[in-house]
Amino acid sequence: MNSIIIDDETLARTIISQMATKDPELNVTGEFSSAIQAMKFLNEEETKPDLIFLDIHMPDFTGFDFIKTIKNPPAVILVTSDKNFAIEAFEYDCIVDYLVKPITEERFLKAVKKAKAKKDETPATVSVSASTDEKQPTDTANEFYVNIDRRLIKIDIPTINIVEAKGDYIQIKTETKNYTVHSTLKKIEEKLPSSLFLKVHRTYIINTKKIIDIEDNSVLIGKDVVPVSRANRPELMKRLNML
Repeated sequence: MNSIIIDDETLARTIISQMATKDPELNVTGEFSSAIQAMKFLNEEETKPDLIFLDIHMPDFTGFDFIKTIKNPPAVILVTSDKNFAIEAFEYDCIVDYLVKPITEERFLKAVKKAKAKKDETPATVSVSASTDEKQPTDTANEFYVNIDRRLIKIDIPTINIVEAKGDYIQIKTETKNYTVHSTLKKIEEKLPSSLFLKVHRTYIINTKKIIDIEDNSVLIGKDVVPVSRANRPELMKRLNML
């Protein structure tokens, strides 16, 4: 059973790694001090881990944020010094146990046993094809028209960098020009292809292909620094093709 450890504390990673040696069926294939490092590892490796030992409080991402970025997450054992998130933890199907530091070897091995039991469960058959009556987003349109000063102006969707809500108006910033339109962010979001655009804040939608840089809770697109809310950051990180 392959596992990885994600914890920003070196001592905590060492303790978990040592305890893992007590179970001959458990193999630690990676240790990471941040969720970002672990995400890069998971994107690069063809063989995914069966189990993740995960801290909750980390500088760049919380453990819960990290789980939200993973498609089909494996079994997760939370290892934390904080007792206050136990109820929230078990809202996630992938979390099999919640260990509070300092952990004992006996309690650790009991948690691993739960993870093994989850791995041995026969997964339910899931159809990958969408229901025919389910509304599917269409990404085929390449332009739309906006009404400005009684003129209909065509905007090529791929040229849009940012859409910002400003009261009863929205500002559409393209590669060459900005347009102020009487509309709502929700309305234009329905017009934009989800493969390119993402709402990263209650007042911003961005073209993810135009991101130049990401730092803390903001992204740089052109000359604009756009805030990214904590709730939307996991989805943004999931979209990135990281090396």
